[in-house]
Amino acid sequence: MFRSALLAFFVLLAVPAEAGPLLHPLFQDNAVLQRDAPIPVYGTAAPGESLTIALAGEHAQSQADGSGHWHVMLPKKAAGGPYTLTATSSNGETQTAANILIGDVWLCSGQSNMQLAVRDTADAAFEIARANDPQIRLMIVAMHESLTPLERFHDPVSWQSETPANAGAFSASCLYFAHALRRSVKVPLGLIDDSWGGSRVQNWISEPALRQRPGYGGALDILDTYRSDPASAQQRWAAKMEAWWHAHPLPGQQGDPWDSKFDASKWSLAPPALGAWALWNGTVPDGHLGHMWFRTSVHLGAAQARQAAVLDLGYVRSEDQTWVNGKAVGATAGAPRTIYDIPAGVLREGDNIVVSNVFCGWRDCGLGGAPQDRFIRLKDGRAVALTGPWRIAEVPEDTIAPSLPWAPTRGLSLDYNGMIAPLGDYGLRGVVWYQGESDSYYAEGYRAALTALMADWRRQFARDLPFLIVQLPNYGPQPLTPTASGWADVRQAQRETVAQDKNAALTVTIDLGDRDNVHPIKKQEVGRRLALAARRLVYGEAVLAGPVATAASRRGQDIAVAFKDVTGGLAAFSGAPTAFERCGKTQASCQFVSARIVGNTVLLPDGKDATRIRYCWGDSPVCTLTDATRLPAGPFELPLTLGK
Repeated sequence: MFRSALLAFFVLLAVPAEAGPLLHPLFQDNAVLQRDAPIPVYGTAAPGESLTIALAGEHAQSQADGSGHWHVMLPKKAAGGPYTLTATSSNGETQTAANILIGDVWLCSGQSNMQLAVRDTADAAFEIARANDPQIRLMIVAMHESLTPLERFHDPVSWQSETPANAGAFSASCLYFAHALRRSVKVPLGLIDDSWGGSRVQNWISEPALRQRPGYGGALDILDTYRSDPASAQQRWAAKMEAWWHAHPLPGQQGDPWDSKFDASKWSLAPPALGAWALWNGTVPDGHLGHMWFRTSVHLGAAQARQAAVLDLGYVRSEDQTWVNGKAVGATAGAPRTIYDIPAGVLREGDNIVVSNVFCGWRDCGLGGAPQDRFIRLKDGRAVALTGPWRIAEVPEDTIAPSLPWAPTRGLSLDYNGMIAPLGDYGLRGVVWYQGESDSYYAEGYRAALTALMADWRRQFARDLPFLIVQLPNYGPQPLTPTASGWADVRQAQRETVAQDKNAALTVTIDLGDRDNVHPIKKQEVGRRLALAARRLVYGEAVLAGPVATAASRRGQDIAVAFKDVTGGLAAFSGAPTAFERCGKTQASCQFVSARIVGNTVLLPDGKDATRIRYCWGDSPVCTLTDATRLPAGPFELPLTLGK
C-alpha cells in the first residue's frame, strides 16, 4: 500500500546511515506494533546488503540502499503476542527483538500538561502502586531539538512494560487515557510520550509543511542560514526584530531602546540582584508575562575598550535579543548561560550601553543568577561586572514579538526534527495532542497551525490518522465582565479545527483546570474523557460525548443556540445556564445575557446589533451547561444567522 508519508521519510534517510544495529531503535524488546494494518519495519545495514525480516511466521525481503537504509512492510496481523521480530542480513548478522506485542500504538504529544508526570498528579501514590499492566508498554522520547531532521533519536529510547517502577515518570494524561481505554479495548497498548513543556505548535511541524503556510518563509530562510552561518543569521534576525520593535514602540516613548542615545530615564529601577521579575513587587507567581526591556551601562577605559571581549549575561529565561552600544550581538533561548562575542570596534572608552529584550512565557523570567554572573570579560582575562543600575520597562502584554526561529520550544520545526522525524512511519492507532498554552499569545494563527500539524503528521504516518485534541482548561482570572482572552481564542481555534476534521475529536476540559496553576493535577478525568473520545471516534462505540453547540440563529424575539450529541436534554448545574455573551462586531459590545433551556436549545434575548454568540469565554469562566452525562458543553463562539 502506497503511503505518501514514505516520501518524506526516505528524504530524511538520504544521508549515510550511522553504524549500529540492523533494526531502528523503535524495534526492540517489549515494543508494540500496530494491529490490523501492514507493519512498517526499517533500519540500517551495509549499503547493498540483503535482509530477511521475520515476525510471527511472516517473512519479508529487503535490500539496503546506497546510504545503508532499508524498509519493508510486513503483512497486517490481529492483536496478539508475544512474538519475536528478527532481522538477518546476508552477511550473517542477526538482531532480534523479543516480547513483541501486536496492539494499538498511541503517540502522546504536546507541551507541559502532556509532559506532566504521574508522580506530580493527584493521588500519585495510589496510581503508581496499581500501574502494573504488562499489556501496556511505555516509551519516553527525551526532549531534544535539532536544526535538521534526525533519523534516530539523539538519546536512547526503550519500550518498557508498565510497572510501579516506571509509571511515575510517564505522562499522566497519556497513561490515565490508556488505563481508561483498556477497560473497553482489550488489546495491548503502546504509548509513546513525545512532549516538551513550553513548546509552540509551530515547532512540531516539519519545515516543508511550514513553508506551505503563509508567514513563515522569511524566518525559515533565516533559520536555514543559521545552520551554516550562525553569525550571519543572528544579524539578519536582529534586523528583523529591530524593524518589528521600531514599529511597536513603548507607550509614550520615542526612539529605539537599543539606541545608545535613547532616553531611558523614565524607566523603573530594577532590584540590584535582578532575578525573576515576578518577585520584584510581590505580584502573582507569574508576574509580568511577555516582554521586558533591560538596560544598563558599564564604564571602560581606553585600553579596555580596544580589547576583544565577550558579554556574559548569566542565566536568561527564557529568550533574549541583546545589543551593545546599539550593535546586535546575539539572540538565544533556553541556554544554561547566555554569552555573546562583542565584535571589535563596538566597545568604546567611557560608558557602554547594554540592552536586552527578554521574553517570558511563564514564570521565573528575567536575568537570573548572582549579580557577579553578569559581566564583560576582556581578552586579558579581566571581568568588568554589570552591576548596574539596571533600568527596566515592561512591554504591554498584548505586544508579543515573533519568536526566535532556533529556540528549543518557540522556534520552527526543531522539536519535529529531533523528536517526531526519528519515528519514521511507525504504525500508530492515533495521536493524543495536549498543547496550546504557549500559543495563547499567538492565537490568531493557531487554527491554521494545528491544521497544518495534523496534515503533516498524516503525511508521515497515515492519511487517516485520528487526532484526539485536548481543549485548554480554565487557567487565570475569572472574568467579571466580558473580556478578551488568548486562552479562549485558542480553545475556539481547537474547536473549529476539530469541527472541520472527520478524523478528530475534541476533549473538553474547561472544568478541570486550576485558575492558579497552569498544570492542573487531576489528570485522571482528562484521561477518562480522552478514552471516551477514542471509543467514539476510533473504535466506533456509541458512547456519551457531552453537548456540542452547532449554530446560533434568530428565532422571533430570541436567539436560539442549537446543540447536538445531547443526552437526556440540556441541563445546568445550580439552576439556569450562565456565561452566555451576546456580541456585536467589537469586544466592547459583548455583554452577559440571561439564558434558558428548552430541550436541546438554549434561548437568549435578542439584540439588534448582535452578530455572534459566545459561551464560557475568558481565562477561567464559570461554565454550568451540561446534560445527563454531566460532561460540560465546551466554550464556543458562533456567528449569528437569521434562522428560519
